[in-house]
Amino acid sequence: MRFLKHVLAALSISLMAAGAQAAPDNPQNGVDYRTLDKAQQTDSGKKVEVTEFFWYSCPHCNALEPDLVAWVKKQGDNINFKRVPVAFRDSMVPQQKLYYTLEAMGKLEELHAKVFNTIHVQKKRTDTDAEITDFVVKNGIDKAKFLEVYNSFGIQSKVKRAAQLAQAYQIDGVPLLAIDGRYLTSPSIVAAGIGNKPEPVLHAATLQVADWLVNKSKQGK
Repeated sequence: MRFLKHVLAALSISLMAAGAQAAPDNPQNGVDYRTLDKAQQTDSGKKVEVTEFFWYSCPHCNALEPDLVAWVKKQGDNINFKRVPVAFRDSMVPQQKLYYTLEAMGKLEELHAKVFNTIHVQKKRTDTDAEITDFVVKNGIDKAKFLEVYNSFGIQSKVKRAAQLAQAYQIDGVPLLAIDGRYLTSPSIVAAGIGNKPEPVLHAATLQVADWLVNKSKQGK
């Protein structure tokens, strides 16, 4: 009986050690984050580039948004933060065009959160060209001016570039954070290490890993 207790105690310590190794405060490559085989070029100078790949209709992207915004604010001048809307299928392209059109018209800061709210809180579809146009008009944007930008060559070029980035970064799900053009982490990646926890726990763990990766990248600059 005493021997069994010793075995169980040793096993418990071993499991705790294994858990500690996978914990976000000691991130492990291949567990808490992934490293790209080919690092992508960034243009952030001495700052660390952090890019969120997202989709407006993704409930997990919506859930992460407030925590991510707070994290970006906390980072201050440490990072250059960017977003890239992704499209895993053609029906997702209109929301890519919405993001880039709002950005081009200087309306992104005002309406980015409202897009999430309209889709996930108000439960209003904002997927098609018509639904998107209705959304922006209701939010005070001139229809003709919006459509001129929305259907422009410049926006088409940004959508094409987003597809290239998603491929280069091997994006297979969202939300996902890319740090310094080489490291990837996300709630789903972190969950593989700490287990299937509630979303707030996974968000905190993801951003803790992102903190660590930002610091790691900054030391290399």
